[in-house]
Amino acid sequence: MSLIQKEAPQFTTDAVVNGDFKRISLSDFKGKWVYLFFYPFDFTFVCPTEIVALSDAVERFEKINTQVLGCSIDSKHVHLRWVNTPRADGGLGGCRYPLLADVTKDIARFYDVLLDGGMALRGSFFIDPKQIVRAATLNDLAVGRSVDEAVRMLEAFQYTDQYGEVCPANWMRGSDTIKPDPKKAQEYFKKHG
Repeated sequence: MSLIQKEAPQFTTDAVVNGDFKRISLSDFKGKWVYLFFYPFDFTFVCPTEIVALSDAVERFEKINTQVLGCSIDSKHVHLRWVNTPRADGGLGGCRYPLLADVTKDIARFYDVLLDGGMALRGSFFIDPKQIVRAATLNDLAVGRSVDEAVRMLEAFQYTDQYGEVCPANWMRGSDTIKPDPKKAQEYFKKHG
């Protein structure tokens, strides 16, 4: 069942934040956009590339009022060990956003990304400041996500919310948008047809 246009499932859990343990709730981020992503396990192969890429791009998310949250079924202790392991050794070498510990697997269940084997798919959820899920993507385990696409999607949703226009395929910040009106939309199509 899709979560799109529904209130994001709420949770409170342990997390690793700036090298320390902290309790995190989704409600802590009301008023901000949230990019919540699930990944299978710490100390694996594709996962560190995603987490490092997102950590390296954290300023891009902050500029668009977005909090990044990573989540797996690993414990806070495993997360901390992975955060403190150097990148050259398969670790994260630090992480600039919270890593949520979902040892009960409840959060993965709430977001419908839990596989029968007990790990999460690569699920990404774009949650608006009112805590409504605006978009979700699911990847099978072998392919990582794109930071650029996550930022693009967030910018597009924020643009449409602010201006009431819609964003065409491949829209990037600064590109033309479409007025959602049969006659006014023709301005876009005449220019780009």
